[in-house]
Amino acid sequence: MTPISDLGEFALIRRLTDALPIRNASTVKGVGDDCAVLKYNGSNVLTTTDMLLEGVHFDLVYTPLKHLGYKAAAVNISDILACGGTPRQLLVSVAVDRRISVESLDELYAGLRLCCDHYGADLVGGDTSSSLTGLTLSLTALGEAADEEVVYRSGAKENDLICVSGNLGAAYLGLQLLEREKRVFAGTKQSDETAAQPDFSGYEYLLERFLKPEPRADILQRLREADVHPTAMIDISDGLSSELLHICRESGCGCRIYEERLPIDYQTAKCAEEFNLNVSTCALNGGEDYELLFTVPLSSHERIQEIDDVRIIGHITRPDLGTRLITRGEADEVELKAQGWKL
Repeated sequence: MTPISDLGEFALIRRLTDALPIRNASTVKGVGDDCAVLKYNGSNVLTTTDMLLEGVHFDLVYTPLKHLGYKAAAVNISDILACGGTPRQLLVSVAVDRRISVESLDELYAGLRLCCDHYGADLVGGDTSSSLTGLTLSLTALGEAADEEVVYRSGAKENDLICVSGNLGAAYLGLQLLEREKRVFAGTKQSDETAAQPDFSGYEYLLERFLKPEPRADILQRLREADVHPTAMIDISDGLSSELLHICRESGCGCRIYEERLPIDYQTAKCAEEFNLNVSTCALNGGEDYELLFTVPLSSHERIQEIDDVRIIGHITRPDLGTRLITRGEADEVELKAQGWKL
């Protein structure tokens, strides 16, 4: 028997989903992108699903339930945006154990509703169940997009520019801060708990990026206003390296990105230094940034430069040139590697 850890997340997904047949004309795009694309009555329907498990994807010791609800909705809405769509509906299934009260579920759903209100999506249904292993959420988001708006991972071409919105690594450092304070609290005597309150001053932005990510609907809108059409796009949930490798694999190409061009916030750099972490490694592999990573034709260079909060970090190459990070000062080339989860 082969342990799942021998394959890793991405190889496992490919093994399970390779060569799945498409039987219905309404299925435009199946497995292999941020969303499946279905066509009904001439309209493209985008659909995506995500599961969040307590102890794997979130820790209730430091995750307020309202924030958890918001984040659960946000990560699904982000997938719709990554395919060029507009979010329309959300279905939420929840499995709860005996610890979870009615008031706790009220808080969870307050966060879900807040996110849906912000991004114009309707919460239209779901399911509830009991659980023996903690809180579990399973969400499905639906969206729509015109034919010319749909973007896949597979459209990148040689010489396309590689662009990313926002900044990278902040969510990962926010998680490290919360985990550190959790360990400190766990080692504190009960009588000293009031004196062991965490101090996150100066790092509030990092906590917000981890606990309450914001899908980049604003970037999608700015691209449309600038008449810039991405050739490939994906949202950054598993880290820049992993997501860029998805684009290269699906598009049959290579890439070069430059370490000195990685967008990193000051708080991220400062916190990485405090933890004795390489900030570029955090930006490349941290994950949960939910920024948009996309490619555009070289002809869009001037228009991209005029869009606030978008950075050109590299370019697409021939596949035989591989997938490489050019280190600061162009001193070396490092092969990009996917991370993903391992059991």
